[in-house]
Amino acid sequence: MRLAVVVNPDAGLGGRLGFKGSDGRAAEARAAGAEDRAGPRMMLCLQRLADLARQPIEIIAWEGRMGGDWIPGDYTSTGKTPETTDANSTAEFINSHEPDLFIYAGGDGTTRDIVEAMGERQIPIVGVPGGVKMHSGCFATTPKAAAEVVWSFITGDLMVARTEVMDLDEEVYQKGEWKVRMYGEAFTPASPRWMQGAKEQVQRESESETLEAMAMHIDSLVEDDSDLMIVWGSGGTLRQMCKELGFESTLLGINIQHNGKMYQDLNEQGILEHIRSHRGTILPLLSPMGGQGFLIGRGNLQLSPTVLREIGIQNLLGIATPAKLLGLNEVRIDTGDESLDEEIRERKYLKMLQGYRTTRVIRVSSD
Repeated sequence: MRLAVVVNPDAGLGGRLGFKGSDGRAAEARAAGAEDRAGPRMMLCLQRLADLARQPIEIIAWEGRMGGDWIPGDYTSTGKTPETTDANSTAEFINSHEPDLFIYAGGDGTTRDIVEAMGERQIPIVGVPGGVKMHSGCFATTPKAAAEVVWSFITGDLMVARTEVMDLDEEVYQKGEWKVRMYGEAFTPASPRWMQGAKEQVQRESESETLEAMAMHIDSLVEDDSDLMIVWGSGGTLRQMCKELGFESTLLGINIQHNGKMYQDLNEQGILEHIRSHRGTILPLLSPMGGQGFLIGRGNLQLSPTVLREIGIQNLLGIATPAKLLGLNEVRIDTGDESLDEEIRERKYLKMLQGYRTTRVIRVSSD
């Protein structure tokens, strides 16, 4: 079985900087100190795959940043990475190869480029999550999970199924709304355990009272401790709660509320400056992604391992309406730091606010 490996070397660069995607901003991100994300995560996946296989697997790839630089073992070179890369580079690679499976590292934009280049071909794909946004169902939950999927597919333990290719609707987003739309379908090995599934919209109009009640709960915490610093995560649920409290927050960014002020759309460095100068309690509010259950690692890369350690994982508070919780029996974590992931998983459960002074605990996925 032949695997074709392709990496979008610019994917995920803007995550910690607070960019909502890296398309067209790679040079800006690198100039600001951004480090490669997609490539190292592909390497982590392939190292795990090599451990699982214990024998050589036929891998084809281009030399350089789009492939060979991140392959820990032998592979067959089928070309070289262009000096500058873009969506056309990804399309060229896809169009010039006919493997049994494509394994790629990137985000939703990379997925769309691959599916568009694939055309009518039904070659399965497995995504290593390496971008800022990963709404599509062809991504594994983590790089090591991607290796598990690929190996199970190689050994015949997984069948191929259709999944949705999703991405943020940029036109609607410009109007201040966060809606994810379907851009196509892809074929991928079916694994509810290792694959993340597609992002779902689960908020209902009838939940406005619940959102108001949860906002009142947070407001009461501030009243009890006037020095409380709140780190608001991304997403429509948290944004609506902010509105209930009279604050404007960014839909896809990280915001900090302290002393009656809201500091909007902070990148990793901005968050660190605020929390390191604070001597009181810090409360991070995170809403899991509907349908996938990711609390950390999808659309909130500004909350880097460094940030999370500074805040303290014991302070994490999930926020979810009852409708969203109906579709979740656990939350997923993908901080980008394996030791931190394991530290959070060892806690086994996280607290989830679902109404005024109403919380429940939810299991943290062990994978």
